[in-house]
Amino acid sequence: LQKGADGARGDDSATLKTAIVQWLNGSQPCPDPPFTLREKSERGFNHEITGKLLCPIDYDWANVDVHTAIREFHPDFRVTAHSWPSFLYADGEYDAAMPAKGLFKGKYLIMAFRCVFTSPGSVQNEVSCGNKPQVSQPSRTTQQTRHHVAKLLKMNTVQPRVIAYVATQLRFALSSCSSWMIVDEDFSHEEFYHNIVDYFELPSSPQKAAELNDLLMWWNL
Repeated sequence: LQKGADGARGDDSATLKTAIVQWLNGSQPCPDPPFTLREKSERGFNHEITGKLLCPIDYDWANVDVHTAIREFHPDFRVTAHSWPSFLYADGEYDAAMPAKGLFKGKYLIMAFRCVFTSPGSVQNEVSCGNKPQVSQPSRTTQQTRHHVAKLLKMNTVQPRVIAYVATQLRFALSSCSSWMIVDEDFSHEEFYHNIVDYFELPSSPQKAAELNDLLMWWNL
């Protein structure tokens, strides 16, 4: 079973590794330089686009001194799993006054979810930030070319662990890591996954539980 799970994870990693390049190169404004399919060392904090997406919400990537410090591994600007990366947010924007606003509604998170659980062909590059995942029904073409993964898994609803899995896979796809590793410098993919699961499953108050329920309903509408 573990071997099968590792194989599925590897397949998803390979799929997103290619897909994210197509999505980013198809975005506006176009990345400069554009991303290539084979070379991952140009991603991560080595590129302005992926660096901004991976940048923790605690830091201002627009500040040259900040992203220089991140690239140079300054101890005051460590990138760990204990701060949400910008790609989790709709429009990549974090509002300190409303920290949950747009969280887990990021454009590329939604696209990655659809890519993994329906098919790469189901993802439209024009998906706008904040659009609902809409993964329950694959297109006729998708049904003819590939089994609908969510259907094969009998996955009728999107659960926190699925969101955490996709977010972790996307984080790896955006990074400069050439092969899967649990820890990327100071960032632990394992901790990141569990932090997302805990965020959903261990709400701090009844009000937070209600907000998270609304978020899951949004994913499942």
